[in-house]
Amino acid sequence: MDLRYSDRKLIIGGVIILTGIIFLIRLFFLQVLDDSYKLSAENNVLRHMTEYPARGLVYDRNGKLLVYNEAYYDLMVIPKQIENLDTLDFCNTLGITVEDFNERMEKIKAYSKFKPSVFEKQLSSEFYAGLQEKMHHYKGFFTQTRTLRKYPSRVAAHLLGYVGEVDDKITKDNQYYKPGDYIGVSGLEKYYEEFLRGQKGDKVMMVDVYNRPKGSFKDGEYDKLPVSGLDLISTIDRDLQAYAERLMQNKIGSVVAIEPGTGEILVLATSPSYDPNLLVGRVRSENYALLAKDVTKPLFNRALMAQYPPGSTFKLVNNLIGQQEKVVFPQSAYPCRNGYHAGPIHVGCHPHPSPLNLMQSVQHSCNAYYCTVFRNILDNKKTVRQNYDIWRKHVMSFGFGKKFNTDLPSELKGLIPTGDYYDKIYGKNRWKSLTVVSLSIGQGELGTTPLQLANLVAILANRGFYYPPHLVKKIGNKKIENEFTTRNYTTIDSSYFQIVIDGMEQVVEAGTAARSKLKGIPYCGKTGTAQNPHGEDHSVFVCFAPKENPKIALAVFVENSGKGGTYAAPIASLLIEKYLTDSLRRPLVEEFILNANLMPKPEDSKLKIKKGTPTD
Repeated sequence: MDLRYSDRKLIIGGVIILTGIIFLIRLFFLQVLDDSYKLSAENNVLRHMTEYPARGLVYDRNGKLLVYNEAYYDLMVIPKQIENLDTLDFCNTLGITVEDFNERMEKIKAYSKFKPSVFEKQLSSEFYAGLQEKMHHYKGFFTQTRTLRKYPSRVAAHLLGYVGEVDDKITKDNQYYKPGDYIGVSGLEKYYEEFLRGQKGDKVMMVDVYNRPKGSFKDGEYDKLPVSGLDLISTIDRDLQAYAERLMQNKIGSVVAIEPGTGEILVLATSPSYDPNLLVGRVRSENYALLAKDVTKPLFNRALMAQYPPGSTFKLVNNLIGQQEKVVFPQSAYPCRNGYHAGPIHVGCHPHPSPLNLMQSVQHSCNAYYCTVFRNILDNKKTVRQNYDIWRKHVMSFGFGKKFNTDLPSELKGLIPTGDYYDKIYGKNRWKSLTVVSLSIGQGELGTTPLQLANLVAILANRGFYYPPHLVKKIGNKKIENEFTTRNYTTIDSSYFQIVIDGMEQVVEAGTAARSKLKGIPYCGKTGTAQNPHGEDHSVFVCFAPKENPKIALAVFVENSGKGGTYAAPIASLLIEKYLTDSLRRPLVEEFILNANLMPKPEDSKLKIKKGTPTD
């Protein structure tokens, strides 16, 4: 049935009115409510430019600069805005092939045709100056200022870490980062990334038909200013770090120095090392590959990741546990007949006076004494397994066998075997104190890091407690006050430490490190020789100085170099002298260490690093 004329008129009128209302609502939304759309409507004359904040600087404990920023430029592209590009001229300007150009553009378009992407990164200031003269020919392309990290002292590469480009996983998991952004990859750069990176800004620019910036849009009404990253004040002493690295040249090993009263790390040196500037800029990937292939492993952070048997330095721990468990006393004396002999077991020892009391056992580092003490601990009243678990709990309280979980990325926890470990090897209730007696002198299955041994002597300096070793004192203007500044106590009563400390003083005055004593600086040390099944034993020395009110605790490892008193102790003594007196009074000792070359033969190392600045 046909509708009447008046009804049709009402329907048509209603449609017209409804359409008008829809258009009015949409117009109101676009003009009043949706500022972002207003910007996009003028997108053909506007460009959103990300403004990257200055990354925070890194200083040493005395305010000396370790890391700063240097300007460089990224060449950006918005594929949708490319018009009439002379591809050949563009490629000749950048020094790339047309094939390379096409391959890059395919990847960029797959990401987005409308958003800015990096086409060529890290252009030097000199190259940028020449490129700017031709930019009006390359519509759709523009440059963006960025910064590169620079390392004026060229030290502390492993602890500072480096910055690298984000990968797809990072951009997927964290919305802050976009392709082409940079992030801390290792060391302090990684751990403190959120503080160092700052916050990106956004600048809306007007551009002309030649794609040249013509000023801010609406006087910067829609701009978002970047927020610079926070500076870090590290715990490192730059001069002492540099000297440690110099002493360790042509050697394989590490040096860790801690301030006992705070847990602040003064030195974290690994050798071989590398110039941190090599992992900056356009040559980073190539140099990283070359460093990774080198047989001496310069990328390997031995201070945190190398796990050695602690050797005789571990006798200090067994001494304290023996006292705590009341199986050895200051007057306890045991003979040494060129070593320890029990059934088929023979543990050799070097010549020294015999018998020795507890303090003298530290001074002369008697193997037989500590085999006896260790067996007394494990055979004391309860079962061997029960006593072993007690022994292990004491050892773990010194920070062994676990991570400190501070700002030390990639640290390893070492190994203090569990009772279950020996049950699995020998069978439950089928191993005795004699089975694991090698643990008494720091050998066997034990694995410790240089950091853990430096922390051990910090504990001795403090008479029973430690602050977790860490690398940063302040973030911006705020001093760190968290678990890093909380005391951790061992399970050993403080009264038992003095006799060990007196013995360590005698190690330096008239014991195995006597050649490294310092006039006017009484200090306490312990030599060690870590067995190496693959060659010459490792030289180990731990110490703190001075004896009263200690200011520095040190652990030095020199691989494949023999006894602890040969190389490790002289290196430690030179570092003590420099740190406490800011002078060096033993030129012959320094010359001996600096001239010592303990590296593999030159033909074994294929390191060929690309030279030149990162922005060449």
